[in-house]
Amino acid sequence: MHTNWYECLVETIQFCEVNCENMATYFTRTPDITTREKQLQFLRDCADLCGWTSKYIARCSTFAKDIAGLCACICEACGKECLQHCDEESQHCARICLHCAKECRNFAYEKFEAFGDPADPPKVIHSYE
Repeated sequence: MHTNWYECLVETIQFCEVNCENMATYFTRTPDITTREKQLQFLRDCADLCGWTSKYIARCSTFAKDIAGLCACICEACGKECLQHCDEESQHCARICLHCAKECRNFAYEKFEAFGDPADPPKVIHSYE
């Protein structure tokens, strides 16, 4: 259960990061790796930037919206590249990346006008039961 939209956003971005890392690793072990060079580059770029973006948002960085805007662009490019490949894994990855792009774009540009006061960060409740 998400305690607030910050946590939900961070988890969405982290899920995209992990998925892209897994996909890049998976495709490096397939026989058609040479036909996926651009996809592999995009997957790695997307994973790296998602990692940074989730950290910036989690710490309420002044630059969180800026990096989220860049993350939206990279995730969208990765999603579109994955759509170019017909395999089920690429199609699934595309959906995850495009969803992450939409959420990052909403955070960076549209839906969330005020990020919040860094002195009063969002509360994240962890359950370690």
